[in-house]
Amino acid sequence: MNLLLSFEPLFSWPVLAAAALVLLALALFGLLRRARGAWLRLGAAAALTLALANPVFLSEDRDPVKSVVALISDRSQSQSLGERTADTDKAIAAIKEKLGRFKQFEVREFDAGKGGSAEERASTRLFAALTDIFRDVPPSRIAGAILVTDGQVHDVPKDLAALGFDAPVHALITGKDKEFDRSVRFTQSPRFGLAGKPSQMEFLLTDEGPSTQSAEAMVRVFVNGEQVAQQSAQVGVKAQIDVPLGHAGANIIELATDVLPGETSESNNRAVATVDAIRENLRVLLVSGEPHAGERTWRNLLKSDASVDLVHFTILRPPEKQDGTPINELSLIAFPTRELFVERIKDFDLIIFDRYQHRDVLPTLYYDYIAQYVEQGGALLVAAGPEYAGEATIANTPLAPALPALPSGGITEEGFRPELTELGRRHPVTRGLEGSQTSPPNWSRWFRLINVDAPEGEVIMKGPRDQPLLVLNRKGEGRVGMFLSDQAWLWARGFEGGGPHVALYRRIAHWLMKEPELEEEALSAGSKGQTLEVTRQTMADESGKAEVILPSGKTASIEMVKTGEGLFTGKLDTEEVGLFRVANGELNTLVHVGPVNAPEFLSTVSTLDILQPLARQTGGVATRLASSGVPDILPVRGKAEAGNGQWMGLKTTDETILRSVSRLPLFAGLLGLALLLFALGSVWYREGR
Repeated sequence: MNLLLSFEPLFSWPVLAAAALVLLALALFGLLRRARGAWLRLGAAAALTLALANPVFLSEDRDPVKSVVALISDRSQSQSLGERTADTDKAIAAIKEKLGRFKQFEVREFDAGKGGSAEERASTRLFAALTDIFRDVPPSRIAGAILVTDGQVHDVPKDLAALGFDAPVHALITGKDKEFDRSVRFTQSPRFGLAGKPSQMEFLLTDEGPSTQSAEAMVRVFVNGEQVAQQSAQVGVKAQIDVPLGHAGANIIELATDVLPGETSESNNRAVATVDAIRENLRVLLVSGEPHAGERTWRNLLKSDASVDLVHFTILRPPEKQDGTPINELSLIAFPTRELFVERIKDFDLIIFDRYQHRDVLPTLYYDYIAQYVEQGGALLVAAGPEYAGEATIANTPLAPALPALPSGGITEEGFRPELTELGRRHPVTRGLEGSQTSPPNWSRWFRLINVDAPEGEVIMKGPRDQPLLVLNRKGEGRVGMFLSDQAWLWARGFEGGGPHVALYRRIAHWLMKEPELEEEALSAGSKGQTLEVTRQTMADESGKAEVILPSGKTASIEMVKTGEGLFTGKLDTEEVGLFRVANGELNTLVHVGPVNAPEFLSTVSTLDILQPLARQTGGVATRLASSGVPDILPVRGKAEAGNGQWMGLKTTDETILRSVSRLPLFAGLLGLALLLFALGSVWYREGR
């Protein structure tokens, strides 16, 4: 309880001061004249002035206010190394017990590094959490902060002004003294590159802590999980390396160096960069055996694709056609067979024979070159017409071993709707084609089908009586496709509503050219926020579980659920940031969650160096738990010393909360009236003698 004297004047202070001056002047005049009762007049004037000033005694009932202490525990991924998590839990429990002895402290606890977005967890931001804790606390009520961390903090203020309050900051460091760690990271990596071409990148090996290891190490280079190179590098010296990009789209480039004995973490022995590879224009050679209604369908489709460079020849005048026209009067371009099929055949990503027949335009030996081209990784598509079943069929040439189906000599000519086979419903080339969900499919009829015997590979579309219509096959390192009808142009013309010819043609061409998203057996992974999403593409009935290795080294299984024909997906919610390894059967893939090469993984050695300067500026303590344990806690006032290695000081506040106020006016009621009457009566009595 506090007693205070306050004034509540009956008139304004200027008026009261003027009246007091008049009374004082009269009293002084009497004193100077040595008039009788002058001192009594002075006392009466003072009593009257005091009554007009209305003095009041105030009695306040106040409660002391608690000082706020921020207790922040670092729960970032680097804190999961070794015994750091257990040490943190023990330290937090001990600190809370010590603080519980003091009623003047309000403890606000926060776990930093848990929850939030992947970007937020990519770095340790303890002081951002500290700002949030003290957001509604007046500076005078801040007692200080205690941080339990490994010392790897990425948002340390530059000075006290940036800190935002004047109170001690104490740092209790987990981990062991003289820890050692080797890391590798990219210092320069392009965002884009050309598929199949080397991309120049720069990396750096660094050692933290006292190292007794060699200053040189071998670095292995992986592209999409497969090792492509290795290179020796000096620690602390930037090195360059040319990395071939495997395929169009996102490529995950990974550097790895051996884990050394005594290292604190294995996670930063790998560095990851994502490079989007852009495929150079695909080179396609289209050879039409003769003009026909469907010829322009292939041409228009390939010409409309900006990523395709098309070379198109149509055989208008075969060698056996002799009508007497002089050669020098012909406007036709001679077919450069040797240049295309001998000298530059490997420059093409895809060769299409559209209703082509052997008419001595190509020497017989050239068909053998085409077969070798396929065996060595090339792509061939045969769009067959009636000539494929005739005597001049290319099946009677050295190209026959590369073909997935040989003609039986028959042709089916009747109206039918192309349908997907059981394999076709799962195959990425035909899966989900518009109109294929109904039986019969919701697209127009065709009227011709070339009959074949015992096709090799995968039959994914069929005609009447389950006869093969579209056959895909792998041959050596290359791929071959065969379309056993020349009626697809009916879809392009919109006959009976048409059909999905654009999607079908494009998928066939891209499968032949080995686009990754059209592989029958494929595993891919991505992330949305903190959810890891895995997709398995397969021709089998089941995919089994996906096994995941998290950045921390922990493992998890994902149950794969069928979401479509040949498609299985699974999800995993995770709080970790970094490189995840996903495996399903013999397939493996990598996916990175959060920022690539996040600060959280670049340095994992526990250290005092980052927080100690700020702790000293604030009068706080920075000490290692392993050596000193949790120091004692003592309340301090004002600018007193806030701690040393044996104890930590926390400021207390003098602020209170006003609960109630009692008033006692001195000149109110009978007491005030009696005092005034006494003063005036004394003057009257003295004057009347």
